[in-house]
Amino acid sequence: MCMIAFTRGVTWLGAGQPAGALEHLTRAFDRTDPAFHEAARFMSITYLADAASQSGQRHVAAPILDELEELAHCTPSPTLHFGLAYARPVLARSDEAERLYQVALQGPMRHHPFDRARLQLAYGAWLRRQRRVTESRAPLRAARQVFDALACAPWGERARQELRASGEQSQQRIPAARDRLSTQELQIAQMAATGMTNPAIAQQLYLSPRTVSSHLYRLFPKLGITSRSQLAGAMDAAADDEPM
Repeated sequence: MCMIAFTRGVTWLGAGQPAGALEHLTRAFDRTDPAFHEAARFMSITYLADAASQSGQRHVAAPILDELEELAHCTPSPTLHFGLAYARPVLARSDEAERLYQVALQGPMRHHPFDRARLQLAYGAWLRRQRRVTESRAPLRAARQVFDALACAPWGERARQELRASGEQSQQRIPAARDRLSTQELQIAQMAATGMTNPAIAQQLYLSPRTVSSHLYRLFPKLGITSRSQLAGAMDAAADDEPM
């Protein structure tokens, strides 16, 4: 039950529905709810903070944060301390937020690109709300770049929305060639690029040779090629285009 509630909460948050996300995420913190879980609270607090902040319901998260702060005195759990470092600035009063954002961004977040980008997004949005529009753009750009590199489309779109609100336009992310292939198409393309025949690929993947041929026929246009002889070069180019 806990992971179902967590997954639904993160999904709603990514879909731009923070109020709905908050309803699901708070379940992991409610001892009377079947989805309550002692340890899962530690990994959920960052998303709960985002949902509460974005929905204008910080008061819902405040007592939860206080309880976890007390618990942090009793456990060295890295997950808990990391989550609190993230949640503190997101849920802080305006006069405390900037210092806490700086502490978090210069501390443990450095080794967690996705979570650091989420915090940069929150920081940029906070700066914009404080009418520090010019300053807001740098963290928002940094967040957008990481989300694009990780193919986290919902978060990348939110960073773009915040940048547009700051007066800066962003190009839409153009999917790399490999992104356009299904998992099976990518497997087949990689095998065919090494010179494997359709029957050999079919045997390896437990498919019929005709099915392999059909997949190749469909994936050629996605890679911008017209023949099997171009496949190795297209796959090398796709690999070069992948973000580092």
